[in-house]
Amino acid sequence: MAIEVTVKKTEPMTVAFVSMKGPYTLMEEAFGKLYGWIREKGYIPAGPPMGAYFNAPEQVPPDELLWEIRSPIAGEVAPSGPDERGLGVKRVEGAKVAATRHKGFFDRVEATIHALEGWIMEKGYEIVGPSEEVYLSDPGRTPPEQLLTEVRFPVRKK
Repeated sequence: MAIEVTVKKTEPMTVAFVSMKGPYTLMEEAFGKLYGWIREKGYIPAGPPMGAYFNAPEQVPPDELLWEIRSPIAGEVAPSGPDERGLGVKRVEGAKVAATRHKGFFDRVEATIHALEGWIMEKGYEIVGPSEEVYLSDPGRTPPEQLLTEVRFPVRKK
């Protein structure tokens, strides 16, 4: 699979997050929980939502998957949580990442992830943190085959 990769520095940001354990079929529920809490708290989303994935389906059973959904939020909000529901606010530091775009169905992003992992190894980098996805399209307004997702890994040169 041919992909275009950019190595760039991400900006530090404050995010509201929900920590999840279980299959990715809980994604819609996680987004609902996070954005309901953001509204409840009066926070203002300040960018596209993203996911951080701390392990992968080829490493653990679906019920053991650990992941987070995050939304950048505006203003000065103090870190807190996670609370008993897994919700909180934290500062995410900037990082050097290798990034590429995936166009199409969310459930087909795995091939893009593996292609990016291959590119990282081939170019002499190593992965130094969890994979991330930045959801650039609204699935409620975009046909599934047109969805855009930035896939990225924090990296450093070996």
